[in-house]
This record gives sequence, C-alpha cells and structure tokens, in this order.
Amino acid sequence: MSATPPDTAYSRDWKEAVLSFFHPRVVTMFFFGFSAGLPLLLIFSSLSLWLREAGVQRSDVTFFSWAALGYSFKFVWAPLVDRLPLFYLSEKFGRRRGWILLSQFLIIAAILWIGLTDPNQGKIHVYLMALAAVLLGFSSATQDIVIDAYRIESAGSELQAMMASAYIAGYRIGMLAAGAGALYIADVLGSGMGHYDYNAWKLTYFIMASLMMIGVLTTLSVPEPESRTDNKNYQYASKDYLCSFSLFILAASVFVACFFLTADTAAFYKDSLEGLFSNPFLAGFLTELARFIVALSSALLTAYLLGMTGIVNREMIDDTYIAPVKDFFQRYGALLAVLLLFLVGLYRISDIVLGVISNLFYQDLGFTKSEIASIVKTYGLFMTIAGGFIGGIFSARYGVIRILFAGALLACATNLLFMILAKAGHNVFMLYVVISADNLAAGLSCAAFVAFLSSLTSIRFTAVQYAIFSSLMMLIPKIFGGYSGTIVDNLSYEAFFLITALLGLPVLVLVRLAGKYIENG
Repeated sequence: MSATPPDTAYSRDWKEAVLSFFHPRVVTMFFFGFSAGLPLLLIFSSLSLWLREAGVQRSDVTFFSWAALGYSFKFVWAPLVDRLPLFYLSEKFGRRRGWILLSQFLIIAAILWIGLTDPNQGKIHVYLMALAAVLLGFSSATQDIVIDAYRIESAGSELQAMMASAYIAGYRIGMLAAGAGALYIADVLGSGMGHYDYNAWKLTYFIMASLMMIGVLTTLSVPEPESRTDNKNYQYASKDYLCSFSLFILAASVFVACFFLTADTAAFYKDSLEGLFSNPFLAGFLTELARFIVALSSALLTAYLLGMTGIVNREMIDDTYIAPVKDFFQRYGALLAVLLLFLVGLYRISDIVLGVISNLFYQDLGFTKSEIASIVKTYGLFMTIAGGFIGGIFSARYGVIRILFAGALLACATNLLFMILAKAGHNVFMLYVVISADNLAAGLSCAAFVAFLSSLTSIRFTAVQYAIFSSLMMLIPKIFGGYSGTIVDNLSYEAFFLITALLGLPVLVLVRLAGKYIENG
C-alpha cells in the first residue's frame, strides 16, 4: 500500500484542540455549511407546505421527486465538476471557488424562480415550479460536491475534524433557517391552511435567496486552496471538455427518460409481487431496483457506444471516471479498500434506520406536534451541534479512529434508550433525556466520520471520491430503512429499537479491523 492511512491519534493538548475552532479555515466551513444546508428544506419541507396551502397534492406531482436525484446520484457528475474548467470563473477565482460560485448563483436563481411561480394558477405553473425544484436540487448537490473538495484540500488532517464540526453546525443552522424560519416568515406574512397568500410565500423565498449571499460572500472572501494535483489532467482541449459534458448530458437524459417511461410497468409488477410476497416494501424495493438498473444500464450503454465512435477523448474519460476508483484500490490494496467501503456503507446504519420512523414513534406515544417541534427538532438541533463540536475536539485530542469507534458504540447504546422511552410512554422528561443522548452521540460520530471520509480521499480526486463515499454511506441504511414500518407492525417498537442497536455491532468490528490495518501501515 502506498497510501498514508488516516491518523489514529494526534499529539495535541486540550487547549490547542479547542483553539483550533477559531482557525480561519474552520470558521470558513461554518459559513459554507450554512450555504449548503439552506437549500435542502426549501425543496423537501417548506415547499411541501406551500403546495399543500395552494391546494396542490404533492403526491400527484411526481416530477418533484426528481429534485432528490441530485443528492442521491451526485457521484455521477462529480468527475465533471472535478475536472471541467469554467473558463472565466476558473481563471478568475480558481477551479474550486469558480464552481462554488456558479452553483451558488444557480441556487439563488432557482429559489427566485420558485418564488416567482404561483402553483395555485394551474398545472403549468406547478410543472414550472417542479423544474425549478429540480434545478435547485442539482445546483445544491453540486455545491456540496465542491465544498467537500474545498474542505479537504484547504487544510491537513489535523484540522479536518474541527472543519467537519463547524460545517455540520452551519449546515444545521441553514436547515433551521429554511425550515422553521421560512414557515415562521410565511405565517407572519399571512399565509396558512385555509387562507393561502401567494405573496407571503414569494417574499419568504426571496428572503431565503438573499440569505444565500452569506455563502457567496464567503466564497469571494476566502483563498483558493493550493493545487496539489497532477496538472496533466487539466490540459485537454476545450473541444474535449465540451464533448465529454455533452456525452454526460445525453447519458443522463437517457437515464431520466428510461426511469420515467418505466413507471407504469413498474407499478404493474409491484402489484403482482405484492401478491406473491405479501410484503409491499419488498415488492416496491425490487421493482424500483429493477427500474433503476434498466435506466442505468441504458445510460451506460449509450455512453459506451458513443465513446466507441471516437467522439470523446478516451484518455480524458479514463482520467475522469476510471482513475479515481483505480486510485483508491491501488492506494489501500484490494482487501483494505473493500473493508473501508463496507465501513463507509454501514457506519451510520443504526441512526439512519431508526430516524426513518422516529417521528411516527413520537406521535404514537402521544407527543403533540408542538412537543416534537420544540424538543426533537429545535432542542435536538442544538444537541447535535454540541455533539459535533465535542466530536471535533475529541478527534483532535485522541485521533479520528478512536472517536469513530466511540461514536459507533454510542449509536448502539442510545438506540437502546428508545426502548426505555417506548415503555415510559408520553414522558416529556424522558424524551429530553433520549434526545440529548441520541443527538449528542450523532453529532460526535458524524464529525469523526466526515473527518475519516476526508482522510480516505486522494488529493488528486477529492471531489469524485468523497462524492462516492457520501452517496454510499446513505445507500444501504436507506434500503434497510424501508422495512422499518414492517418490522414495527410485525413485532413492536421495542424489538425494532433492539434490532437497530444490533445492526450497529458489525460496525464496531469493522472500525477495529480498519484501525488495526491502519496502525500496521
């Protein structure tokens, strides 16, 4: 193995670890985190309520679901973001800051587009709003790709945990502004269920667009990270970049078309499989998986056939898509690389699977929406931020691997607390205890995990490799999460929480094995 693995410990005292949070790079990531967190709930939360108040059933507007594709498959176009120059923007601001600025301006444009569209005016306006939401999703995911690359390239491993903590804090505050903040503004301006006011929502989204200027000003104020890449990868002709980008757009269009056109066929087979398996979740998973495979295969076949014609530069395609994957396996060796990928894919399985059904659990225990909003959402947010800062300090003091193990262990343990809450029923004090422990543990483990993922990337392929890792870490937990309702219905909440805790035990083994390999070099 030629790689330098993630550090297992840092020789830093407590004072130095705490003072690291005031490092300019760390402060920068707080504001970048706010810019990254703001768009998310403007698509998936606040917009849902707007549509509902306007008399539009979001379930009838399937096109809005495409907005999520940007976050789910950002690894597909991350290589283009990593390699494709933006000419004037790249020359003026650098390749990382240039892409961040472009994505931020597109985010602002998409938010303004949504604000200028009244879904109450008919279907065409709903479709226009859906297109704006898709643009917002892809622009926001692009910003995530480049900010992650910027964070990894702008500082060494000794600052990554603190930068991750600051990023998480800013991200959560951005989500709070776009979620609770946007709803509060719209409510104050006079819009609500039964008395819809388009102008209230328009002004709300305009205010949200103005908040994105925090990210823009941050981008303009910070330096471009020092380039430590192989310059040969950036000396292709403009024609090569244009052809590569056109090939990507065409392949993506084929994917979208196939996925969209197979909807009715998938629904037919889903009904058949439901009768066969007597499990709607399994039937839905199998049909959607088949649908995805068909669409992806069609897109890859299209890209391959066009690539064979010589339209695109094959060397550039290899550098862009093949080299990042090959680099990871060459640096760590096949055995350790596979082990690390399993760890990435499974590390957050306990808390993500539990999170899928947590809101239903609180409601079933009799907690009101106000209690859930104030304790789980608001108080829980500050506990997560506090946990992130604790995770950053501890990672700096004791090393990422040790805190990674502690975070995985705490995830299992705090899930067991939900069993106690299930027996206690509607107990506000116990809810505070559980949310405090669970969110502190989640923040701590997330800070260490982000620092760990950052350390796995090569400086030559930061955007691509981190995008792959961040997509992989959500894939398996989301699949398991689809069975949460079935487990609860067939067993009980207590049994479900025990299962989520047990799901985290293999992660402890994977962390220990990874740490052992890393310590042995």
